[in-house]
Amino acid sequence: MKKPAFAFSLIALAAIFLNPSMAGADSARPQSPVSSLPRMGEAGALDLAAERRLGDRIAQQIYRDPDYLDDPVLGDYLQAIWQPLLAAARQRGDVPPELAERFAWELMISRDRTINAFALPGAYFGVHLGLLASVDTPDELASVLAHELTHVAQRHIARLIARQDQQTPWMVGAMILGALAANASKNTDVLQAAVVGGQAVAAQTQLNFSRDMEREADRIGYGVLTEAGFDGQGFAGMFDKLQHASRLNDDGSFPYLRSHPLTTERMADMKARSAWGRDAGAMTVPLVSVQWHRLMAARARVLAETDARRWQAWVQEATPAQVSDAAVLYAAALSASRLKQHNQGLALAQRLLAQPGLDEPARRAASLLALEIWLSPGADGTPSAAQASPASTPGRAWLNGLPALAAQALAGADRASVLLGAQAAIRQGQPAQASQRLQVWVAEHAADALAWQTLAQAWSTQGQPLRAIRAEAESRVAQLDVDGAVDRLRSARELGAAKGGAAAADHLELSIIDARYRQLTQRQRELLLEQKP
Repeated sequence: MKKPAFAFSLIALAAIFLNPSMAGADSARPQSPVSSLPRMGEAGALDLAAERRLGDRIAQQIYRDPDYLDDPVLGDYLQAIWQPLLAAARQRGDVPPELAERFAWELMISRDRTINAFALPGAYFGVHLGLLASVDTPDELASVLAHELTHVAQRHIARLIARQDQQTPWMVGAMILGALAANASKNTDVLQAAVVGGQAVAAQTQLNFSRDMEREADRIGYGVLTEAGFDGQGFAGMFDKLQHASRLNDDGSFPYLRSHPLTTERMADMKARSAWGRDAGAMTVPLVSVQWHRLMAARARVLAETDARRWQAWVQEATPAQVSDAAVLYAAALSASRLKQHNQGLALAQRLLAQPGLDEPARRAASLLALEIWLSPGADGTPSAAQASPASTPGRAWLNGLPALAAQALAGADRASVLLGAQAAIRQGQPAQASQRLQVWVAEHAADALAWQTLAQAWSTQGQPLRAIRAEAESRVAQLDVDGAVDRLRSARELGAAKGGAAAADHLELSIIDARYRQLTQRQRELLLEQKP
């Protein structure tokens, strides 16, 4: 049975419960029972460094999960919503400078089709494809992200852990065993994960905040949402969706219902705030393009699907020439590519780009889709016998224009454009152009693992094995795998030291590798010390 993606169980918290060295200096002090929320933002026993370390441990496991999805196209869309929220929270003082600097504030996408999102220690946030596919507006998605952001900003996770930390290790052990028993039938790796140190494993239990914390996340999150420029109706709309699902007896597709229990009071409060905002003159121009949102929701639906019959149905839905709905055409083009019908996918992408009235973000998304399909393995722009009809084959002139579109993307400023443009340059025999642009990109975005991987490919194509291996190592660092990075750098040093090796001539690169190797081996030792009780 497929395990629930990005699940966060009590076992993941066991590392701090049973390892006092991860807690802050005040953790040894006796704590009084908590009967109500402490002052805003107060964390209790867990300091910032300990919470970030715990979050890093969990994130490292998430990066290794097969359901983790690094999709630059969806990622850019999420960032367009996330960055205004984070900026508004900082401007309001909800995220003080120290918290902003020391936490990750990273969004992570899961392929899971359930409607869910959650916050993890250290400001890592998970978003399921099911949520992206189901919300009707960018404002609804922004309301969920603002709510989860507030859980971290107000140190709810640390406060929750502080409460649990008051219990004896025996009680904590009982909680862990309960989580194991509840999930043993879903994942046989749970017990092994618990034995090796309590990592993030496939247990469906999420962090369950108190109702006081949920109300606080609603209230402050609403302020963050509206100050960022989103419509406060996003909260009310999302609550209506969750209430409707609850009335229909949640079938497991709405984990958000269980981890964020709705109450009449919470719903009434958000709807009243939204109504007041409209009366006071709420914004009428969306902060994020609704057309762009509809295309990204269609993308999430297709990427979350694993049944080829559904992909085929989406292709057939767009087959009639009179179909002009941009989201339908987008889903059909991507579905055709997933079915290896790349030329049909290109033809559908051409129809999408020909639609009148596409705004700039939607047109950019359509162009990137065309590039993505063109770069798919096996796609060459030549129609197969089964796709040779005029209705399914894009014009040769349009196909000839794709290289120019790729060059334009490589010069772009958004992540999806840069990465797709780089992949296109490598495919067209221009890896030097790709590596030049990617070096500038990773200098500004050192934690972009996929960019480092693409740079490694570009350097390898140019016959630069040392640089390629170093880029692979930096990709491991970006995903918090220090051990893997050290192994790659060790291989690079051995390659450079080999007698007669062509790589030995690159003295500058070897010196960079040596310096980086020393830095990361020191970090490796520090991590080992942090894990000792």
